[in-house]
Amino acid sequence: MTRTAALKPEQVPADSKATLEMFTKNIGFTPNMMATFAQSPIAFNAWATLLGSLSKALDVKTRDSIGLAVSEVNGCNYCLTVHSFTAQHMAKLPADEIILARKGRANDPKRDAAVQFARKVTENRGQVNDADLKIVRDAGYTDANIMEIVALVAMYSLTNFINNVFDPEKDFPAVAPAGSI
Repeated sequence: MTRTAALKPEQVPADSKATLEMFTKNIGFTPNMMATFAQSPIAFNAWATLLGSLSKALDVKTRDSIGLAVSEVNGCNYCLTVHSFTAQHMAKLPADEIILARKGRANDPKRDAAVQFARKVTENRGQVNDADLKIVRDAGYTDANIMEIVALVAMYSLTNFINNVFDPEKDFPAVAPAGSI
């Protein structure tokens, strides 16, 4: 059940139009989440700026794996459909890696450390311990990289919360509930 309607093109606030049009052009359609989020130009454009900046952080497989882990912890079904789709089609992650990422893991040892750390940050609201930091550092991540992981957790949590609150209609292929994977 959606809690607010996605905006039609003529309803998009002027200050959200350029950003939404850029996403529509890049994706090939306007996802309902974005057409919903665009109702607040301030929040939408702030998120889009953060997304653009963080698209340079780490590598695409690690970013998508973190998005899956965070969305699973936060129970965001919309984001799980989006990140499963992008992980498969853009990051070229195989199905078993997508499932592992949802569980907060990865086959690649370095990516596994980042995804496990991101899951702990999400579950514990940033309250990690020295051992958690040591593990991710020992995997080869610098403190700057760790800050990028935390920023990705925050960015994905933002969209998780927006989607959990407003529950836009899903427009990506459905994924199985976590209990069945």
